[in-house]
Amino acid sequence: MARYLLLKHYRGGPAPAGGDVPIDQWTPEEVDAHVRYMRDFAARLTDTGEFVDSQALLPEGTFVRSDGPGRPPVTDGPFAETKDLIAGWMVIDVDSRERALELAGELSAAPGAGGEPVREWLELRPFMAYPPAVTE
Repeated sequence: MARYLLLKHYRGGPAPAGGDVPIDQWTPEEVDAHVRYMRDFAARLTDTGEFVDSQALLPEGTFVRSDGPGRPPVTDGPFAETKDLIAGWMVIDVDSRERALELAGELSAAPGAGGEPVREWLELRPFMAYPPAVTE
């Protein structure tokens, strides 16, 4: 099995093929249908043992870094921030890259404005595999 991260983007990726109406301009019913599709998709993958985790993200966020002892510096820019880019993610554990591609394509068809499939681009990234630890 191999784990993959499916990233949903607010912007920054190629434009969706199903239209480019931002989710904040959808009706409450359209948002509900989109979320229901995502939940149903996750439930089906839970049944097959391929679902690991998923989360939707709010657009709020802050950058924090270590700057030595004391309070770490905090900033809200001026560089591109994930709060502007990443809308959420799903982690899947599948038998092959081909299966990950198949599932990403299916997830891309979640309904959007007007009930039409969003056909959004999802970023598919494999998790780094670490060799087993040697214990002697």
